[in-house]
Amino acid sequence: MDINKYKVTEPVELHKIPTQEPIEDAEKKLKRVRKKIANLQNTMYAEGKYSALICLQGMDTSGKDSLIREVFKQFNARGVEVHSFKVPTELELKHDFLWRHYIALPAKGKVGVFNRTHYENVLVTRVHPEYVFSENIPTVNSLDDLKDDFYHSRMERINQFEKHISDNGTIILKFFLHLSKDEQKNRLLRRLNIPEKNWKFSAGDLKERKLWDTYQECYEDAINRTSTYYAPWFVVPADDKPTARLIVASTILEEFKKYDFKEPVLEPKLMDKIDEFKAQLNNE
Repeated sequence: MDINKYKVTEPVELHKIPTQEPIEDAEKKLKRVRKKIANLQNTMYAEGKYSALICLQGMDTSGKDSLIREVFKQFNARGVEVHSFKVPTELELKHDFLWRHYIALPAKGKVGVFNRTHYENVLVTRVHPEYVFSENIPTVNSLDDLKDDFYHSRMERINQFEKHISDNGTIILKFFLHLSKDEQKNRLLRRLNIPEKNWKFSAGDLKERKLWDTYQECYEDAINRTSTYYAPWFVVPADDKPTARLIVASTILEEFKKYDFKEPVLEPKLMDKIDEFKAQLNNE
């Protein structure tokens, strides 16, 4: 798979990028890929030099939850941490907008998955600028203070944040699950038509759906301004869930391979005594 065709290396126009690209036997291929990722992560954990941050963004019903379940299911539990960022708590609002994301970053050796990410601060709050008032920022007193330059400044701070953690050994991969409006409609109807899925539905989903075009514009701007060599965005066709999962998994695998993780070796003085240690155990 050529993962580079999904990587954002120049300005993109989302409406020109396909949301559907079915891949034959995607589920079968995913089983092989995720096992390889899990093996690499075990080596990364043992080496303790790098961590990885996987960022997932997308419109409601784009398949983030199920993707996490399917892509990382073969990971050792100690190797992956998933964080889903909801509405900021009272404590989180007393800090800067990146604070809650910074303290959730994965330790060296681990993979952290952000299900919705620090980009909510330039997406949801840009569509609903009134949400920013709850942050109690001294320089924000009215909607007039929340123009494009406010959000572009935040994006630059996000770039700085990602550069900082990248320089300290965090591999950053960001995925936008590119869903069509028609497919979202089908998935929302499925939640309503299948009783076991009713709990997933929220009336707010329909309210946000009416703002589809605004969200697409905000996503496009954010992706174009924050896809960097140290923290690239990948636009993944998401109308077919198995395909989206395989593309994300394959991208993670190919990016991990670049780092040539190596398991640590015993100190020479211990290596010299391996036969002695074996003998002690066998003679118990």
